[in-house]
Amino acid sequence: MTTTPIRGKASSAGPAQQPFSYPLRREFVEPDWRRLPGYKNVTQAEWESSVWQRKHTVKNLKELQAVLGHLLPEDLLASLERDQRERATMSILVPPQMLNTLDETDLWNDPVRRYMLPAFDDRHPEWPNHPKASRDSLHEADMWVVEGLTHRYPTKVLAEMLPTCPQYCGHCTRMDLVGNDVPQVQKHRFNIPQKERYEQMLDYLRRTPTVRDVVVSGGDIANLPIQALEPFVSALLDIPNIRDIRLASKGLMAIPQHFLQDSVLQGLERLAKKANERGVDLALHTHVNNARQLTPLVGKAVRKLLDMGFRDVRNQGVLLRGVNSTPKDLLELCFTLLDHAKILPYYFYMCDMIPNSEHWRLSVAEAQQLQHDIMGYMPGFATPRIVCDVPFVGKRWIHQVADYNRERGISYWTKNYRTGIEGNDPDALSRKYEYFDPIYTLPESGQQWWREQAKAA
Repeated sequence: MTTTPIRGKASSAGPAQQPFSYPLRREFVEPDWRRLPGYKNVTQAEWESSVWQRKHTVKNLKELQAVLGHLLPEDLLASLERDQRERATMSILVPPQMLNTLDETDLWNDPVRRYMLPAFDDRHPEWPNHPKASRDSLHEADMWVVEGLTHRYPTKVLAEMLPTCPQYCGHCTRMDLVGNDVPQVQKHRFNIPQKERYEQMLDYLRRTPTVRDVVVSGGDIANLPIQALEPFVSALLDIPNIRDIRLASKGLMAIPQHFLQDSVLQGLERLAKKANERGVDLALHTHVNNARQLTPLVGKAVRKLLDMGFRDVRNQGVLLRGVNSTPKDLLELCFTLLDHAKILPYYFYMCDMIPNSEHWRLSVAEAQQLQHDIMGYMPGFATPRIVCDVPFVGKRWIHQVADYNRERGISYWTKNYRTGIEGNDPDALSRKYEYFDPIYTLPESGQQWWREQAKAA
């Protein structure tokens, strides 16, 4: 005679062995900046000063050498120099806060170095550049309704407030406009004076009640004085149809000291109070790509924002090979964001198709596998979506692909709305839009096909 187990009784079930192990093992501490030769005499008061951080931001390789000293391998320095001459789309600009998150014992393989300070030898030797890459890969400028205001989605706009950041990243999707000229890229410039541009943006939004959501970005709002940022956002809050405002700043991670200044905190607190009074959700979106970049100073700045009434602080990272392209790296980043910094993992974008970015980019198939591999570990609300930002389409979850030729690495996507650039184009909603995998991830037959296309072009 067999007996039926009674529900709730002890069984052999228990924690199973998992591909990723929680809790996190890395200690959440501010790395000791004094281990770096150039910072050995820097005091804590200096380190936590926004003024000191900006004054000592590294702007060239000579300054990088002064900070890292003997820790910087000679062959890496030579490769960095060649990259600046022949490949880089962004000039060097790295705050001390970011340099302090480098692994100085293995700079060649360090994930932060790989995207903040790209080297020539990092790039793919045959395909550093995809034949379909373009400077403004998402065609944001083509969709400006006034200079700097992109109306791409039906109810959302992007306000590019300024063309500078506290730091420059090698994979910057706005490399067409943002930063200093480099040998490979003569940057475009805003033509309309800043004050007039802002007023034109606000005027368009007052006249366009279909817009409810504004992303205030750049560049980076951390480079916009609070005396300019606050009145613009306050004016947005006065527009009845605006219900969501997102301030975009990688600077929250790269120079958290900026957000801990009294004047900045006071201005943001006034905006948070006004947003709450108007029933508008005010959030901040940041951009962290590797767990090493998160430190207690970042967490301190985030808590200040949440305590003053910001709806959320969310992370929009970018998938980058060698930086966060494994399930382990991605999960460690997400848990560090959530557990220690109180930042919500939100999106991970596929790296955009800008020039010389191929070594960072993943294929659609690789991104789909990553999405699969991170599911089930974090709460649903904190499990990030991996998205492909398809030119002329917009963000699409990685599994929304309509068709996929894996041999040639061409995926096809559809959309359900028209952008301003298309007007009343009757085919816009039935057309399939192309996106391209990195060629070196393709089978040899696919790579050969692309060689023939490039030769014919």
